[in-house]
Amino acid sequence: MKITFHGAARTVTGSQHLLEVNGKTIMLDCGMYQGKRKDAFERNRSEFCHGKEVDVLVLSHAHIDHSGRIPCLVKNGFRGDILCTSATRDLCAVMLMDSAVIQEKDVEFVNKRRGRNRQNLFEPLYTQEDVARSMKQFVGLSYNRCHQLVPGVSLTLMDAGHMLGSAHVILDIDDLETGKSQRLVFSGDIGRPGIPIIRDPEPITAGADILIMESTYGNRTHPPYQETEAELARIVNQTISRGGTLLIPAFAVGRTQQLIYSLHKLHTSHAIPAIPIFVDSPLATKTTDIFRLHPETYDAEIREFLLTDDDKNPFAFEQLRYTQSVEQSKMLNTKKGPMIIVSASGMMEGGRILHHLRNRIEDPRNTILITGWQAPNTLGRRIVEKEPIVRIFGEEFQMRAQVEVQTGFSGHADHDGLINFVRVMEKKPQHSFIVHGEEEASQALATDLQTELGLTNIIIPESLQSFIV
Repeated sequence: MKITFHGAARTVTGSQHLLEVNGKTIMLDCGMYQGKRKDAFERNRSEFCHGKEVDVLVLSHAHIDHSGRIPCLVKNGFRGDILCTSATRDLCAVMLMDSAVIQEKDVEFVNKRRGRNRQNLFEPLYTQEDVARSMKQFVGLSYNRCHQLVPGVSLTLMDAGHMLGSAHVILDIDDLETGKSQRLVFSGDIGRPGIPIIRDPEPITAGADILIMESTYGNRTHPPYQETEAELARIVNQTISRGGTLLIPAFAVGRTQQLIYSLHKLHTSHAIPAIPIFVDSPLATKTTDIFRLHPETYDAEIREFLLTDDDKNPFAFEQLRYTQSVEQSKMLNTKKGPMIIVSASGMMEGGRILHHLRNRIEDPRNTILITGWQAPNTLGRRIVEKEPIVRIFGEEFQMRAQVEVQTGFSGHADHDGLINFVRVMEKKPQHSFIVHGEEEASQALATDLQTELGLTNIIIPESLQSFIV
């Protein structure tokens, strides 16, 4: 069996790995590279997207850095099944369409300038039509149900606890060429125990022969979730006391719903005053509706909340408003604080959050709260690093707003959670590949897996590197 790493190798984004076994090619994830716009534009077109060479695709979850190039694969000839959980399929239906709309608009904007300069015009990576065609190939599976993938390979999805519908991918492989039987575990993104809404990640106690494992927070630990919500209350109250607006750039899927639920609880318990809270992201609004459609994924805490809360809805309460139109979004730019605006995108490389930042980043009464990992060379990373001048829509702005960073809302396991993911395995892997992390994080995790658990043969692959196992 041959494994080639086409994405998320020594970086966090663009998850994409190829397995060649029994004359078939299996792709694990088909994610979009996210980062500096020029780099992302080039890498998403130049890296593996040859659909005719792939027989079947297994998708761990719906985040764009794991799913975002699926329509490109289909556009380029992929005709096989796309296997994932039903919730992941539902989320991809809106997330991939949103991605296509953004690409079409971005290319249209850029081509106006390129046309005036008599330069070659760009095409979007894929269109809305490509997305619609891709959705016909999705096949939804339940957790813990064995499915024959290709000859000699069976698939089981287990709850990864990272976001709605996320899964660990387990492949039980009978290699017809070598006669070996091996279990390959692809972790996908590993969730955190004890965070609300979705269930805790399901341990893979039986273990694995081959492990492909994420390492996003391989060198860091998160504070307890209860402390994170208390810290959120502090940030809200301090911003209100200054008469300011709290801007929260948030990923539309997962993070936005976590924040809404936490703000709902803080409002109900009177830990924060009754102030207007706006979710200004069409994608976040659509995906929140999908969260409501999948109560089978909820954990015990949110089920109890539903029984006792007056609103009977974790994602709605009297102070919360979801904007629907561009006009409603624009009105927020003239509205005076105090208030809270949750808006996409999470790394601030596009979306409505840019308009809110442009209007409020130079006011020291306001706060920008960062709750997720920010890729290098993104506006989000520059704000985290508190650069004194940042560019938004090509204009320079002085960074005068307060900047707060919270990792406690992360849906990723931290260092200890990653170690425990392997610790509980009765059969420790003979081959381990550490992916989906910046090099320092991946190296720290690899070192500790060796020293704490005695793992050997741990590799941090380079992009496009192949291995026979």
